[in-house]
Amino acid sequence: MAEDRGPRAATSRSTPLRYSSNRCLWIDSHAHLDMADFDPDREEVLRRAWKGGFAAVITIGIDLESSRKAVALAEAEARVWATVGLHPHEAGGFDAAQVAAIKSLTVNEKVVAVGEVGLDFFRNYAPHPRQKECLRAMVALAREVSLPLVIHDREAHEEVLKILQEEKAGEVGGIFHCFSGDWSLARRCLDLHFFLSVTGALTYKKRSILEEVVRRAPLDRLLLETDAPFLTPQPFRGQRNEPARLLHTAARMAEIRRMPLEELGQAVYQNTCRAFGKTF
Repeated sequence: MAEDRGPRAATSRSTPLRYSSNRCLWIDSHAHLDMADFDPDREEVLRRAWKGGFAAVITIGIDLESSRKAVALAEAEARVWATVGLHPHEAGGFDAAQVAAIKSLTVNEKVVAVGEVGLDFFRNYAPHPRQKECLRAMVALAREVSLPLVIHDREAHEEVLKILQEEKAGEVGGIFHCFSGDWSLARRCLDLHFFLSVTGALTYKKRSILEEVVRRAPLDRLLLETDAPFLTPQPFRGQRNEPARLLHTAARMAEIRRMPLEELGQAVYQNTCRAFGKTF
């Protein structure tokens, strides 16, 4: 989850991307469908994704309440899957009871990961020691229930990697959500057996560092996400994001890697299935 929605100014219109949905299937690996932003038209949002050739949308839990909502949404829609976890913003009040409650949700067959968990030293909504304690507990839980992790890392690269290494997170692996680091950091994440997930930020101007990561990373370790309702890609920046707009990020990734969009889609679909240990 990212709080920066970008400017609310009017945006330019664009013809929707067209592609053959029977030749590749798309997965939004990280969206927040439970948020109030989608209350007026959640069914329509999903309908647009299915019409656009999406195999799945993974909706992300950030605290106990949203994790429960994510599971409920996944149970109600065959192509929606859920993760459960405690976001670093919520770490100030985390305790053993919350961890136990999150663990109880992981038995649901629609739950595919523990997350969104990690450290956020940019917003600092929770004290750093509590964030670290919470992250360690979430990594331990992921290892206990044999689920991958969805990692939030903002302005805390060294600390996140240190905890992941110490807690043996590589045994379950997972995804660095909304990856924003440079190639040096990317290599260290890859060495820990994590995938790199890219948002609509790739379509923004002055994203040369992220472009280098996308260009140099092994194709079989890249994922795509919207982080909806946040991080809307160009040319819709300033509007609410939604899964169907993933294709604009995909098109930019394909351009950077100099490969056909459908070939990229096939690869990312397979990567997402491997990352979550699930055929969507």
